[in-house]
Amino acid sequence: MATRIGDLLIQENLLTQEQLNVALKHQRDNGGRLGSILIQLGYVDDDDITALLSRKYGVPSINLTYFEIDPSVIKLIPMEVAQKYMVIPLSRVGNTLTVASTDPTNVFAMDDIKFMTGFNVEPVVATEASVLEALEKYYGTAHSIELKKVYEAIAQGDQDGLELNLDAGGDEEEVSIDQLQRSSEDAPIIKLVNLILSESIKRGASDIHIEPYEKDFRVRFRIDGILYNMMNPPLKLRDAITSRVKIMAKMDISEKRLPQDGRIKIRTSSGGRKKEIDYRVSSLPTLFGEKIVLRILDKDVLPLDMSILGFEQCSLQKIEAAIAKPYGMVLVTGPTGSGKTSTLYAALNRLNTPETNIMTAEDPVEYNFKGINQVQIREQIGLTFAAALRSFLRQDPNIILVGEIRDFETTEIAIKAALTGHLVLSSIHTNDAPSTISRLLNMGIEPFLVATSVHLICAQRLIRKICPDCRTEVKTPVPALIKAGFSAEEAETLQTFKGEGCKTCNDTGYKGRVGMYEVMEISEAIQELILVGASAREIRHKAVEEGMLTLRQSGLEKIRAGMTTLDEVLRETVEI
Repeated sequence: MATRIGDLLIQENLLTQEQLNVALKHQRDNGGRLGSILIQLGYVDDDDITALLSRKYGVPSINLTYFEIDPSVIKLIPMEVAQKYMVIPLSRVGNTLTVASTDPTNVFAMDDIKFMTGFNVEPVVATEASVLEALEKYYGTAHSIELKKVYEAIAQGDQDGLELNLDAGGDEEEVSIDQLQRSSEDAPIIKLVNLILSESIKRGASDIHIEPYEKDFRVRFRIDGILYNMMNPPLKLRDAITSRVKIMAKMDISEKRLPQDGRIKIRTSSGGRKKEIDYRVSSLPTLFGEKIVLRILDKDVLPLDMSILGFEQCSLQKIEAAIAKPYGMVLVTGPTGSGKTSTLYAALNRLNTPETNIMTAEDPVEYNFKGINQVQIREQIGLTFAAALRSFLRQDPNIILVGEIRDFETTEIAIKAALTGHLVLSSIHTNDAPSTISRLLNMGIEPFLVATSVHLICAQRLIRKICPDCRTEVKTPVPALIKAGFSAEEAETLQTFKGEGCKTCNDTGYKGRVGMYEVMEISEAIQELILVGASAREIRHKAVEEGMLTLRQSGLEKIRAGMTTLDEVLRETVEI
């Protein structure tokens, strides 16, 4: 529609050739839709373009502001398609779907929608502003930030109270001055990056992914464990945005061939209260440029109360008893992103008193805690987990946290510390609690050391919680419930729920996450099994006999409580 709309406006005496030339130059320099640029420059009104298209192509126009759309109709066209083609489904009568579009002449869009939905498509024309407003209203914005709206926010100087704190080491002026740095310091680039950071906080994201491809450049947020596409900036901004993030993170912008790590600290206002948020930044060279991932570390949302993490009462009592002991080892296991750090920090928070000396070795240190001595591991200079642990033992510790047990040397020192009067907390990567025993033995640790030093192993996963604002009862097939692990009698009467999708949860049906936990105490019976070299299956069988809830059983408890769905539990657990 780009050049055609300009020519049509000239024919109707709504635009001069000089104005069109200015708008086309603006489009070449900055990208964007020509119609939006003409409106932004004040040459025409949104309504002028809509009326022109309506007259020219014999398509009715509609004011979406006064139109209420049935949610079942909205679901006929996915958010990504509506966003891509700037369309909104209005109504369905029989086999005909009426669609509001900013460009009813886009036959590719209409054909795509017809193929996707199986309905005949009847277009009507609407203003771009009203379509954007409808996209916001019916699809929500946590899935996508419309690029035009981002630029509007930049033009208005809207940074949502974001104040950058770049005092963590070094000055921007110390970076070699080249084209990359100059482009990264342009006001629009600075404001765009600031906007990305502030949006991530508002939407409760845990990670930001800035990803370059051959013909595309995208920004995604991970919200409640799921990645959502947020925006697709112009490809020509790739180097400027990447360099801006690297400058803020005190990374070398001239080095593009090697991975780098850095941190950004910002101060932001939320509800009239200022708080500090850290971003842990990682850059990785890919085929078409550097991919940047920022992990958001917001201490205010870190759950430090063990009772709200999602432990069942029996499991919570076991782990509280284990960390209350003056010595021994407590291990937390699970894949990356399963909440192990949150569990360990919650345990430390409970143990952190003025009478206790707590030492931690972490890679990286994610959150800073008052009263806890935290050490950042730097393997490149020889400060490994093993080296830190040896030093800890000369620092008169009561409690030691090892961020991760990775090798025999670290494990051996940690176990010896647990046997000599220290409480040792650590994480390890295994699938479940019983298989952790096998992993330790396979690393070369003697069975009698494992049996006597390890007091408790906690395996965990994170699943999404049903949104409380759109939670509704749903009938789940009885065979599916029985297969998941419910008894036939319970499956017949069990109430199950799901989220319908609303503005609060951005139409996902889920809001927030909760943990599933498998807490295995090392009882005398299990110690004997370890000493005789029993398999993980035999250890699991004995632990279940003694009352251990498996990960699947913990998930079923969450379903009984109406906290989550069967799909979420099945996605993260296996039938034992």
